[in-house]
Amino acid sequence: MSHHLVNQSVLPAVHKMKEVEKVLASSHQYMVLLGGHIGQLKHVVDLAKEHGKQVLLHADLIDGLKNDEPAADFLCQSIRPSGIISTRASVVMRTKQRGLIAIQRMFLIDSDAMERSYRMIEKSNPDYIEVLPGIIPEMIKEVKEHTGIPVIGGGLIKTHQHITDALEAGATAITTSRKELWTYRK
Repeated sequence: MSHHLVNQSVLPAVHKMKEVEKVLASSHQYMVLLGGHIGQLKHVVDLAKEHGKQVLLHADLIDGLKNDEPAADFLCQSIRPSGIISTRASVVMRTKQRGLIAIQRMFLIDSDAMERSYRMIEKSNPDYIEVLPGIIPEMIKEVKEHTGIPVIGGGLIKTHQHITDALEAGATAITTSRKELWTYRK
């Protein structure tokens, strides 16, 4: 199943309910939910859906949930976000099998970490790769060219110029928790 993050170059990333409410009142279709308490997830996702929003849920950051395949099943079936972000290939694969948007998180630490990530991505074949930090344009370009998978830039994005640079390097979108960047327009 192919998914597209349509016409949204900035994905607001939120932790707290106040931030969620700000996105619900915005024109953004997609938001990234950075974990939260397992008991509150369904409420937040359902609320977002009522407002016509799509939630990409960061599975690695959920309080009270082990990040494994049964957790991915639970999230896909019970919480039902539009997509799941994880560093774990098994979680990404399970998300993809269930027809949700599957986003593999990849940290740019050093060449060895890159090679391990590439091997993992070959296995998981995600819909998107979130590259962290998202402020290294040449790495965004490299990951996109090497994998043939659309890239989302995340982490340490602090200015409009960072967003522009990431998008010009080929990123589909960027994620940021900085509210002042949510209104960025290409």
